Amino acid sequence: MKIENNVLVQLGKRITYLRKKKGISQYDLSLEAELSPSYLSDLENGRRNPSVVVLNRLGKALGVTLSDLFLGVAELDQLI
Repeated sequence: MKIENNVLVQLGKRITYLRKKKGISQYDLSLEAELSPSYLSDLENGRRNPSVVVLNRLGKALGVTLSDLFLGVAELDQLI
């Protein structure tokens, strides 16, 4: 697995964790963040590389800062 893909998988798991912690469905989060449900599903499964704009919308919808969104996501240099 490429290092970049590993980071995307970790980010997806973090988004899933925060969504479940908030107690909302993928569908509800996708509506609140103005994303398609399929895009959010791909993101949570590490198949998308989101833009900063998308990450900002997700953070707002989840009630967390951008830095909180990345808590626990290893940096690329830590994976090498």
